[in-house]
Amino acid sequence: MARFFFTRRGGIEDDQRDRVRRLAELTRAHLALPEAATVSVTELACGDPGCAGGAETVILVMRPGRRTAAAKILKAVAHVEDADLYGALEGLVEAPAGPFGGD
Repeated sequence: MARFFFTRRGGIEDDQRDRVRRLAELTRAHLALPEAATVSVTELACGDPGCAGGAETVILVMRPGRRTAAAKILKAVAHVEDADLYGALEGLVEAPAGPFGGD
């Protein structure tokens, strides 16, 4: 399941919706998420001088039975490239389970 939010300037345009959907799909594939997991992609206003375009993209990954994990990209959704996404998701990648249940 993917959730799409756009809170920066009101409604979400079709091309913006497509970009958000693509980021959610890439996140799901990159993290090999189960169907029961939810991915939320949100663009928020950002006052940090490091934010390109005055916005940041926040990706929440909600796996069943686990705490919600977050990744931030200091760019507006329209400016996020695949490399930005994969770099932000690096800390959320889980190591494959070993023969003894995850060790």
